[in-house]
Amino acid sequence: MAASVMGVQLVSAPAAQAAPDPKLQVTDITVGRTSVAVSGLNLVAVPVRVTGGYASTAPGDVNIPLVVHLQRTAGTGSLAYFVSADLPRVSGTTQNGEWAGVVNVPSTANGTFKIFGVTAGPFSDRPHQPMPADPTPFDGPALSVAGYHLPKITASVTPRIVPFGSGFSVTWAVTDSATGQPYATRFRVMLGIDNQCAEDLSGDFPLTSASGTVTKVYPASAADALICLGIPGRPWDIAGLGFVVARPGIVSAVPLATSAKVGTIVPVNGNVLGPPSGCKVLLQRLYGASQWRGVNVGVVRQSGRFTVSAQPAYQGLIPYRVYFPACGRYQLGISKVFYIRGL
Repeated sequence: MAASVMGVQLVSAPAAQAAPDPKLQVTDITVGRTSVAVSGLNLVAVPVRVTGGYASTAPGDVNIPLVVHLQRTAGTGSLAYFVSADLPRVSGTTQNGEWAGVVNVPSTANGTFKIFGVTAGPFSDRPHQPMPADPTPFDGPALSVAGYHLPKITASVTPRIVPFGSGFSVTWAVTDSATGQPYATRFRVMLGIDNQCAEDLSGDFPLTSASGTVTKVYPASAADALICLGIPGRPWDIAGLGFVVARPGIVSAVPLATSAKVGTIVPVNGNVLGPPSGCKVLLQRLYGASQWRGVNVGVVRQSGRFTVSAQPAYQGLIPYRVYFPACGRYQLGISKVFYIRGL
């Protein structure tokens, strides 16, 4: 059985690793236009020019490009941050010159964006690779974007809940959010696993079908990693979706003793496959013929192990079980019933 999945939109800003580059100084930034309309999977190139300098005489920095950074200040949309293409120096010197090129604006930038900083390039081809420095701050111009027919990405996983040790398949679909229909042309997408979603270009780049779908079979090892689809832009992805597949809740539990005096605490040790560390488990006792009630609570450790405490309330054979509530991507699970005899 397949399941439709909505996951994390992979369009966040890259994580900077250091303070702004002290060698970079910016004195002015201009754009060729302050408003633009973009439809579907298209990109509209907006000219941008930076005046400033890079205080270096190193041979490797002679042709250093610059990159302009923009962030959302108004409107709603999956894209909150994007960057220009690498801007080559077009006049002057490295220490005092002008850099010019374009910002390729996608429809997912629907709203208002403002240029807030510049970094030295070149910029990575992947949108989430960490940068060597924070952008050098600059209060630059704003860009108003009217986005139409924005892409919507969905994923259908088979089987819906992926068993441990099993592979799975995902049918990804990209449709026009305004019409619910596929786009008129086929296009390439990036399918990645784990670091491929964030840092490099080693993922697959299949062509979508005429219906806007692409299906990929994943190995069992991918079930515990982020999987993703990205729609490549230049250089920033137009849109992306990533998630980790659902897992069953498989619980086992064994009491340290199968009999104890009434009122004595009996540790019950168990395990939840995954592991879903930090999730709760409930020790339940059977009341009457069919009513299970919680009598103790535990937390799954990083090893997948947990310990809860039973306390026989009366003499006789008492049924217990451990109940694992659905937690994150892990589904509800219940252990086999076990018994402790109260003496």
